[in-house]
Amino acid sequence: MSVSSSSRLHVVDALRGFAIVSILLLHNIEHFDFYFTPPNLPAWMVTLDKGIWDTLFFMFGGKSYAIFALLFGLTFFIQFNNQAQKGKDFRGRFAWRMVLLAIFGIINSCFFEGDILFIYAIIGFSLIPVAKLSNKAVLITAIILMLQPYEWYNFVVGLFHPHTVMENPVSWQYFGKMGEYITGESFWATVYGNLTNGKIGVLNWTWENGRVFQTASLFMLGMLAGRKKVFVLSNDSKLFWFKVLMFAVIAFIPFYITKNGLGHWISSEAVRRPLITIFTSWSNLAFMFILVACFVLLFQQLSSSKRSLNLFSPFGRMSLTNYIMQSILGSCIYYGFGLGLYKYTGASYSILIGIALAIFQWAFCYLWLAKHKQGPLESLWHKATWFHSK
Repeated sequence: MSVSSSSRLHVVDALRGFAIVSILLLHNIEHFDFYFTPPNLPAWMVTLDKGIWDTLFFMFGGKSYAIFALLFGLTFFIQFNNQAQKGKDFRGRFAWRMVLLAIFGIINSCFFEGDILFIYAIIGFSLIPVAKLSNKAVLITAIILMLQPYEWYNFVVGLFHPHTVMENPVSWQYFGKMGEYITGESFWATVYGNLTNGKIGVLNWTWENGRVFQTASLFMLGMLAGRKKVFVLSNDSKLFWFKVLMFAVIAFIPFYITKNGLGHWISSEAVRRPLITIFTSWSNLAFMFILVACFVLLFQQLSSSKRSLNLFSPFGRMSLTNYIMQSILGSCIYYGFGLGLYKYTGASYSILIGIALAIFQWAFCYLWLAKHKQGPLESLWHKATWFHSK
């Protein structure tokens, strides 16, 4: 039994909204990429802060963005397929759409150097050459990328040169300079620092942690998910996601154990470092699929859960607006040019601020969507994408 496409889009909106909220909570406890532990906290709060930090990063660290990437590929398929049914090729328009997304990313980077939109815009071009390939060809390409080929090359090099003294990742030298402008009272100094030092640091970090290959792979898997209609709520999709859940659970356990054990098992950093990147990527992907499978199965199976999960839909329908709004509000709350709360808030206080921001954003989305079909930035992106189209 299948249901309408609107139901499919509804579960996708809810899942995207779930990712947005979890990203918001993570960004808050990170002080929007400015890691700072307030001094003189009581011991019980230090313990509580650590518990909140470890729990949120175990649940969502590296997983929420992966959900976003998967759904990015799905959205590409929907748009590509819609245009194909009209006899049009979407790829040229998609390239322009990625240019626009890069502009949004640069604007967002003024407030938050950890912006992902610019990076997604660049990696998004990888979908153009595979858009018309067969399912098998796309799947093979996605698997090769997911295997992290560059890190396996580094691993082999490390085996031949195990005593090589490894330098710190390049991104560290850039992140180490953040305090020079994040803590200052000048908004424009922060903008300049984020767009120069911060952006270079984030681009290097993305490469060093295998996110380039991982993201491209997830884009392609999301496109395949659209082709196979696995987000259409049906008995077939229910069986599919149950199998995904079982496989992901089985895969996550050894990946997670290996990731955490490599530091004790291998003394050579030249060998250990690429393996940690590989198994961290695989561990995060496996847990991401656990989250997605559980979400979709709950959405489909339990009517009461479906109603509660629908609360995430407004976030998902306005994901671009919400993501950039988070950066603006977060930087004003935590950075030196704003309230400077990074100096006073550990994870416990920051998670409360994050929850308050989530409630505010939900209310904004609910009121906005009562009168509009799209969020403000979504509407702008849509109109600019189809500018001069016939």
